[in-house]
Amino acid sequence: MSAEILIVDDNSDIRLILDELINESGYKTRLAANFNQALAEIDNKLPDVAIIDVKLDKGDNDGIQLLDHIKKKNTDIPVIMISGHANIEMAVNSLKSGAFEFIQKPFDKERLLNFVNRAVENFNLKNENKNLNSKLFHSFELIGKSTNITSIRDQIQKLSQSESRVFISGPTGSGKELISRKIFKNSKRKNGSFIIINGALLDAKKYELELFGEEKVDGYITYGALEKASGGVLLIDEVTEIPLETQSKILRVIIDQRFKRLNGNHDIKVDVRIICCNSKDMIKEIKNGNFREDLYHRLNVFNIKIEPLNKRVEDIPLLIDYFIENICKTYNYKSFSINDNNYLLNYSWPGNVRELRNLIERIAILSPGENNEKIINIIKESLSKSVEDNFSVTDTLSIPLREARETFEREYLVSQLKKFGGNISKTAKFVGMERSALHRKLRILGVKDLN
Repeated sequence: MSAEILIVDDNSDIRLILDELINESGYKTRLAANFNQALAEIDNKLPDVAIIDVKLDKGDNDGIQLLDHIKKKNTDIPVIMISGHANIEMAVNSLKSGAFEFIQKPFDKERLLNFVNRAVENFNLKNENKNLNSKLFHSFELIGKSTNITSIRDQIQKLSQSESRVFISGPTGSGKELISRKIFKNSKRKNGSFIIINGALLDAKKYELELFGEEKVDGYITYGALEKASGGVLLIDEVTEIPLETQSKILRVIIDQRFKRLNGNHDIKVDVRIICCNSKDMIKEIKNGNFREDLYHRLNVFNIKIEPLNKRVEDIPLLIDYFIENICKTYNYKSFSINDNNYLLNYSWPGNVRELRNLIERIAILSPGENNEKIINIIKESLSKSVEDNFSVTDTLSIPLREARETFEREYLVSQLKKFGGNISKTAKFVGMERSALHRKLRILGVKDLN
């Protein structure tokens, strides 16, 4: 849907010029010739962007009153102030009152249109973030009764009332982003933006562009994650993947709360709370020279460590029930239950909570309701494949030959047993062993009966 721009100016020629310029750019317009007309337009329906003359018919700064009126209704609406009697003090006062930009008459059409395009982009971005946050915050809860999860819930409650930087460590898929979102949602910054930048997914040459933004020769500005998150929270995921040179610049932002965009000459002041996540051993990364120790201590004001799912097995039944209810309700799937959780409780869950959630969704899609046999087959097939996918010979390169052989045999036989539903006879036939020999081998390797 095309953005709607409110134009407020007591000069009919200026209104006409702006109306034609903005309509030609694909936006809708509404016009007001004086203070009262503008007030009526604003109260009737808020625009996406407003262009307001500083001086109308009610006094020297009645345009600023309209700016204040809009901001009280919705602080996210960008307002561009214009004036034919501009001075530095007037511009500063407009910006202090929350104006998006200030431009003096007579104005350059391209420059003004650039301001309008940026304002629309800014407004849409904030709306997208709000919609996304709303959906995500209602998607999943931090489920569990383990000591680890109980402690984290208590930490979230305390951290939500502070402005401290937080460092969350834990394996991939364990719930680090969910914890970050819960801290944000319960904080004073909940009406701001929640911006994520993932160090592992960025092109090494684009880290600084993504973080700081850029000012181009034609005056167009690309906003970086720091600027987008101002007033809210910036989550830096897999923070150890960020290059050392960029790390030093992040450290400077934390100290000064300001930065320059790429190719920019002016400092941009930001008010942002930073939360970092990482799945690697930070002490090892610092010792290996991959991460600055001074930056780590700045970021690690408060540390949260979430354990892998296989170390909090008591949470698995609760998560299973929660995901079944949530996924079936959200996607209108037929509900089901898993009568025997032993297979799931004994699995190692290399993909953690994310892997469990994906499994439950797979069952919901493939299983015809309460068909327990089919549910068990889906579980066994899915987890057997996961074991095969996650086993790598590179894991054994740093251990003695005998231990490597035992590791391989254990992983291989467990995988085959799961493939045949724990049936010893079928597994023995497939791997080329006598049934009794397989029993002995499993005992030696410490593999329990999977039935």
